[in-house]
Amino acid sequence: MSGGGRAHRTYSVVVFVVLASLDNVAIGLVPPLYGSISESFGVAESAVGLVTAITFLFSAVAAVAWAYTGDRHHRKPLLMIGTLVWAAGTGGTALSGGYVTFFAAQIVAAVGLGAVASVGFSVVSDLIAPRRRGLVMSFWGLSQGIGTLAGTLVGGLLGRGDWRVPFLVLTVVGVAATVAYLFTYDVRRGQSDAELAGVVDYDYRISRDDLPTILDRRTNLWLVLQGLTAQVAFGSLVWLPVLFRERAEAQGYSDDTAIVVGSIFATLFQLGAGFSILGGLIGDRLQRRDPGGRAMVAAVGILAAVPLYLVLFFVPIRIDVPDGAGAGAVVRAVLSSVFTEPTVGLSLLTALVALALTSANSPNWFALIADVNPPEHRGTVYSLGNLTNGVGRAVGNGLAGVAFRALQGPLPPPLNYAVGLAAFQLFFVPTGLMYLRASRTSPADIATVHELLEARAERSKPATPQPTP
Repeated sequence: MSGGGRAHRTYSVVVFVVLASLDNVAIGLVPPLYGSISESFGVAESAVGLVTAITFLFSAVAAVAWAYTGDRHHRKPLLMIGTLVWAAGTGGTALSGGYVTFFAAQIVAAVGLGAVASVGFSVVSDLIAPRRRGLVMSFWGLSQGIGTLAGTLVGGLLGRGDWRVPFLVLTVVGVAATVAYLFTYDVRRGQSDAELAGVVDYDYRISRDDLPTILDRRTNLWLVLQGLTAQVAFGSLVWLPVLFRERAEAQGYSDDTAIVVGSIFATLFQLGAGFSILGGLIGDRLQRRDPGGRAMVAAVGILAAVPLYLVLFFVPIRIDVPDGAGAGAVVRAVLSSVFTEPTVGLSLLTALVALALTSANSPNWFALIADVNPPEHRGTVYSLGNLTNGVGRAVGNGLAGVAFRALQGPLPPPLNYAVGLAAFQLFFVPTGLMYLRASRTSPADIATVHELLEARAERSKPATPQPTP
């Protein structure tokens, strides 16, 4: 595989995208197994949910340190170390003998996951030209969504008999991913920016003196802050498998069957995230005509999805699957119900459209961070946004559990879950409004970065020799 050739670059993008999905597989494994893990350790289900909420926060904080280091130093070794750390934490989770060791292992995994997200983003942004950033970043974001879905599905299917099995499987995959990193292309910083096409060695690195400049860039402010409210809503959605599990139990199904049903329904209902590719394409096209186009696409998508989410959680679903049957039989029964049960079909359609609209957020957010920041700032700005995302997701995930318990008195399950989830989706409203603000500030910030890189490229040119008199 030639260094830097088209095949090598394609392989590198694929590896980074796959790794972005694997870290979300690790995140998605736990929620469908809340009941099994809590029973194994003799703790409340909400206590296991608290672990998930705290690991979101730890991963986001660790990502800032990983990203800042990556913006100053060589990035490839950091990615390999981070992958090994989360694989070790995932393996420790499978071997944990009690709640405390389970908690500690999940924290270790979260620290490693922070490297994959933040440093990986910096590398991918340097591989992709600005005019295609929305499209490729849609694959980056989609891979994370697929990872969450895969984690939900794998957790529910492989973990129905023994919750430790999916964690052992993912540990092996994580070690294999580290080996795959060895053969990736070592990407030059700023390589994708047209202004730096003639620059052989872009030697600018982030320093602490750059932080005020980063924070003064208005678009960065909106891109970072929107994650706080957006992720409160998204964080609550990790309870989606529990909502459908409770619906199955309310209809008389056993715990084992209900877990599988909840995982499958939650997976099906999140397939609309696949339309993030369309959101990235539309963002790329509008951005070429209007520098505020990406942010406007994200704003419209987020705001239009809110009423659909409110409908989704209250549409009644009639579940008709063979109780106590194997996972394959339950999967087939759920899939056939999409066509035979009108309420299931309506719910799936609503979910697909809602997720398709909100998925426009992800690729355009990624691309905007790269558009409004010079290469040596991108990983750090992403990690600051990811930190805010982590806080929002932790709040959404943790408060959702509290809200469900508080609602359980007046509203028995599964209605307490439906009402709670619907209320949390209202946090998308301020998210959309912040994207509208970003659509107004991004044109000036993009122009500033363009001028900065052109000036640096000019300074890097060798001096023209003066003629000898």
